[in-house]
Amino acid sequence: MNKKSLITISWITFFLGTIIFVFFTNEKTVQNYFFNIFISGLYSFTIAIGNGVVNDYLNKKYSWVDDTRKRTILGIISTLLVNVILVFFCNYVNFILFQKNDVADFFSGWMAISNWISVNIALLISAVLHAKGFIEAWKSSTKQEVVQQKLIAKSANAQFESLKNQLDPHFLFNSLNVLSSLIDENPEQAQRFTASMSKIYRYVLEQKDKELVTVEEEITFAKTYCDLLKTRFEDSVSFEFDVNEKDLKFYVVPLSLQLLLENCIKHNFATSARPLHIKIYSSSGNLLIENNLQQREQLNESAGIGLSNIVQRYALLTKQNVFIEKSASFFKVKIPLLTEKITAMTTHPSSESMAYERAAKRVKEIKGFYSNLISYGMVIPFLIFINLRTSPEYHWFWWPIFGWGIGLGGHALQVFGISRSWEENQIQKILKKEQYKN
Repeated sequence: MNKKSLITISWITFFLGTIIFVFFTNEKTVQNYFFNIFISGLYSFTIAIGNGVVNDYLNKKYSWVDDTRKRTILGIISTLLVNVILVFFCNYVNFILFQKNDVADFFSGWMAISNWISVNIALLISAVLHAKGFIEAWKSSTKQEVVQQKLIAKSANAQFESLKNQLDPHFLFNSLNVLSSLIDENPEQAQRFTASMSKIYRYVLEQKDKELVTVEEEITFAKTYCDLLKTRFEDSVSFEFDVNEKDLKFYVVPLSLQLLLENCIKHNFATSARPLHIKIYSSSGNLLIENNLQQREQLNESAGIGLSNIVQRYALLTKQNVFIEKSASFFKVKIPLLTEKITAMTTHPSSESMAYERAAKRVKEIKGFYSNLISYGMVIPFLIFINLRTSPEYHWFWWPIFGWGIGLGGHALQVFGISRSWEENQIQKILKKEQYKN
């Protein structure tokens, strides 16, 4: 219980005591005024501090976010017990000790009605405070989750941009190396190579700001790039394209084929006697680049930018993996085809996003239960008051008490009971199946 809460309770005591004195006290004396303030303080501070101590203890032991069900059930039980005990204590002090009524009538007549109404009012206020604490805890948790996801997204975007920015100097450096070799070997081919390279580099600049491009765009560009390589290697390199027409509408990361084709040339020797054969084809939702293995000895250790760049970019975009297969006779790289460009960053719903959606649904359900509970606490005392004022000989108020109470109990069971556990188990099973499929 902090200083702000004590000040709030003091103001409630003042206004409540003043209202009772002005509207419900017959003798308007200074002594009666301060007596009403004292009695209001007795109820306000006793009930508020009692509930505050219980809530603080439960909040330390059980989190609204991590232990929602246990925290709610213990909160309801403790609220009922604590408020009944505190209200009976305050009424006993007020009615028996100060007003000198007979203790034998404490649970009968008008004192019994006062006990019942006071308990319901205390439960109503306590329920509002519980709901407030629950909503604040979930709001705080949600804000932290949103901030964390934003940081993750910013980090991923920064990393993705960094990877994309590797492509410009990487492509230019390797192309200039090829051009340098051609100038000495065949100046005419070097001129054609320069013209083709300018067209290809234009595509590189156009695609560098995109996260994904269609397979059709990438294949068209790859064929142009293959023509460029044919200019350099002539009949030492052959290319075969066999991509299903239906797969052309899927998406891949831009320049992935160019990097993989470049990787084939870089790590394998190619001669007219032993040509390098490169095949690009699609199968089972993947785009494959395969070449016969004619591995050359590397004088200098390779930086490995091309292949690692593709692997890292796919890792940031999707949970589907890039597969690399190597044998004595061939080398194969398999890149996944993404189905939707607009959801590339979430080709499979993440466990975090699904957990957030379930949490939001959970908050809505529990808020509905608390709204039902608060309505019960407000309406039932009013019905009892109306019943006792209009027809005290027939207590019809028991019907809505039990009828609505059964419905409230069913609502609590639905939100916190067996059905909730069953639903959670089914969700977990579905998630595990989806993860297994992926």
